[in-house]
Amino acid sequence: MFKNQRVLVTGGTGLIGRQLVELLVNAGAKVKVVSLDDPSLAHPKVEFCRVNLTKFDQCAEVCKGMDYVFHLVGVKGSPGVTGKRPASFLVPILLFNTNMMEAARQANVKWYLYTSTIGVYAPAEVFHEDDVWKTFPSENDRFAGWAKRMGELQAEAYKIEYGWNRCSIVRPANVYGPHDNFDPVNAMVIPSLIKRTMEGENPLCVWGDGSPMRDFIHAKDVARAMLLVVEKQATQPINIGSGQGISIKELTEIIKRCYGRPLEIEWDTSKPKGDLRRVMDISRLKALGFKPSISVEEGIRDVMDWYKATNGKFIKTYNVFLDKKPVS
Repeated sequence: MFKNQRVLVTGGTGLIGRQLVELLVNAGAKVKVVSLDDPSLAHPKVEFCRVNLTKFDQCAEVCKGMDYVFHLVGVKGSPGVTGKRPASFLVPILLFNTNMMEAARQANVKWYLYTSTIGVYAPAEVFHEDDVWKTFPSENDRFAGWAKRMGELQAEAYKIEYGWNRCSIVRPANVYGPHDNFDPVNAMVIPSLIKRTMEGENPLCVWGDGSPMRDFIHAKDVARAMLLVVEKQATQPINIGSGQGISIKELTEIIKRCYGRPLEIEWDTSKPKGDLRRVMDISRLKALGFKPSISVEEGIRDVMDWYKATNGKFIKTYNVFLDKKPVS
């Protein structure tokens, strides 16, 4: 369905975006990518636009003539950075989401995909899509979680007032893969542990006691799921995850095996360990015919091989916490 279609991907040079763009290009789509990253990170067969999506006029411009819009752009960072820099999460996310959805609606696109997050959920053993509005986001995800919830609420408001029923909402779990954010200041758990392992930290110091359970999914699987959700024109929010939990302790053991060298693990129990369990119910996604294809061990090996091949000297992506130059 995407052959010769004009498709816009915001955040198309990011962790999931690169995988999604590759699939779209292979499907014969005419892809436009919007990002603040270096243009060299974009797929060679796409149109690249470096624009500021906090500005509505720029959102409206990039949406002109588009058939499909995949809105992936966001702000990603560790829980520690979230607690210290909450405005850097909340404000850009609100502006990105509000502007892009309104621009896509005005451009009369065929379909719009809004990327929400696992952070919209309250702590629970298993996350079910319909439970979101019964509770509040976890304290560990309060700012980003509420910002993403507002995008979901905006889609509902458009459905009520305008009859705009062309939006899919997806909530990815803990996503990892090549081209992740490996910045030591605000990297998430998998890229942080991989970077420090590959750079020789031994013993490897890990926050908490290893007991928290997380739902990890490779970015390529997320991209596949996004395409399927749009192809099926699903309008109910849909979780994208593995549906299985893996403890941080198990995760470190997998990294240790993939590393293939002696590695001691040191647990810093004085540091916060986060919510005890965050696993997604993926029944809706399975009902569409989707099944994750990459195991955590396969995925970790993939990332570590990629990291080794690049020697850790890949081009740094735009980082809202480090890049202070204004974008007009």
